[in-house]
Amino acid sequence: MSSAELAAAGWDANRAVVVSPAADPYRAYLDSLGSAESRRTMRGCLDRIAALLADDENVTGEGQPWHLLRYEHTSRLRAAMIDRGWSGAYVNKHLAALRRVLKEAWRLDLMAAEDYQRACDLTPVKAQRLPVGSQVDAESLGAALYACDMDSSPAGARDAAVLAALYSTGCRRSEIASMRLVDYDKTERSIRIVGKGNKERSVYLTEAAQERLERWMGVRGNGPGALFCPINKAGRLRKSGTQLSRMTGQAIADLLTKRLVEAGQRRHTPHDFRRTFIGELLDAGVDLAITQSLVGHASPATTARYDRRPARRSREAVDRLQLPEA
Repeated sequence: MSSAELAAAGWDANRAVVVSPAADPYRAYLDSLGSAESRRTMRGCLDRIAALLADDENVTGEGQPWHLLRYEHTSRLRAAMIDRGWSGAYVNKHLAALRRVLKEAWRLDLMAAEDYQRACDLTPVKAQRLPVGSQVDAESLGAALYACDMDSSPAGARDAAVLAALYSTGCRRSEIASMRLVDYDKTERSIRIVGKGNKERSVYLTEAAQERLERWMGVRGNGPGALFCPINKAGRLRKSGTQLSRMTGQAIADLLTKRLVEAGQRRHTPHDFRRTFIGELLDAGVDLAITQSLVGHASPATTARYDRRPARRSREAVDRLQLPEA
């Protein structure tokens, strides 16, 4: 999609900001989201859409004339995303962001209801993909924990506790980063978290994972704030005022990579731990609904995508074939 195709929409990469901050649908939509992680994700979606519309990768969505988009523009935008080879899920996530920013334009009285409804009348892209990532095997996790144990600094105890929490709870990296001391119940071995959609749930630690967490607690202390906090080069725990600061989701991913590399293991993401958690529970015969509840999925169909048993049965079926000898 070229900027010439969208000239009729008034979208120009070189123009000054056309919408005031107080009435910017872009800001209104991002401000409505419940977590920093969601704001970061959807900001990226809107900025990529704006870059496509303006035919300029340096353009962001802030201050842009979203209210001037019509169906002929949004339908061409959908086609452009597909033509770029984006997966169905990736395209649909961007279309969801587009619909929401247009809804804010309507709410701000920048766009007529009929124009808004027509511009949003886009068919989702139908596609099914296998979950990305790989399983975390016991050898890799054990080696990474050993690397943590060999580090006598506070970071060693913290990182071991983070790895144990990732494996034992299946939490998203943002959920690990947002855990607070006040939400940890030692007696129940539980941690209360707020996940996607501002939904609260409890996750649970294995006894071995709790031992790792308690070792970190001996270093951390009982001060208020984040359960896992940043540590500076001098080994001091970072504070924000009187409370321990929280880590970012990216910091969780970075420490995981660091410990796996130190242990000479292949790299994994926090989502690989989540994938492994679901697979292990379902392999052990845990009910799909309980597994769904523990990981905070809105739909059981999402949880079922990580079930390793169908793939195993398919592999066993193929193993019944005999390849003739040469």
